[in-house]
Amino acid sequence: MIEGRLSYNCNNDRYGLLVSDLWEYEGFHCGDPLEVKVDDKWIHTRIEMAWDEKGGHWYLVGTPYFDYLEYVCARIKEDKDV
Repeated sequence: MIEGRLSYNCNNDRYGLLVSDLWEYEGFHCGDPLEVKVDDKWIHTRIEMAWDEKGGHWYLVGTPYFDYLEYVCARIKEDKDV
């Protein structure tokens, strides 16, 4: 597993995975699977986008994380092309 933190990539308007401040993965797409830490437990989730009158909001399905995903601890499979 590749472990890091989520961060917004303004070059492609997506959240990506940073490891030691380097892009390990530059941008997730809707439906991409990952695991995130919630209350010190790893939770399987996927990234999605919700829309309202103010625009799009990224969120992680089945977690409390909505809109601001910066610094969320996350990991992906090493051999997975997400």
